[in-house]
Amino acid sequence: MASNLKNLSDYSDKNITDMSKKKFAIVVSEWNEEVTESLYQGAYETLISQGANKENIIKKMVPGSFELSMGAQWMAQKEEIDAVICLGCVIQGETRHFDFICDAVAHGITNVSLKYNKPVIFGVLTPNTQKQALDRAGGKHGNKGDEAAITAVKMLGF
Repeated sequence: MASNLKNLSDYSDKNITDMSKKKFAIVVSEWNEEVTESLYQGAYETLISQGANKENIIKKMVPGSFELSMGAQWMAQKEEIDAVICLGCVIQGETRHFDFICDAVAHGITNVSLKYNKPVIFGVLTPNTQKQALDRAGGKHGNKGDEAAITAVKMLGF
């Protein structure tokens, strides 16, 4: 469902279990920082609201969305990490760079999840404009960070 038809911050409470002992890594892209910091705040606050302990949430920064896969792998390989949440924003430009980056990041994050057999969540916005990004980072369409965090929680309750 397109995010203009659903609020990204709305979710059901199915498959939600005790998160107090779970350890989360949130890997955040520095590129488009205004957007990615809002995504991070949404993810962090959602994890806290679901019972995660502050000391069990680790934030790691990477230069751009392309580097999310490697950052996720470095965190996922740590036995104590239960789930990794990747947050980034790639805004459509005038070249095909957008297509290559988005494709690489989607495949990379998926591969890390499968390699380490733990939730590695794709919380990357791929909007056409900065306004669309902000609308999905705490604006009128909710926050993709909230959605990414609740996805991690639900996968841990699977």
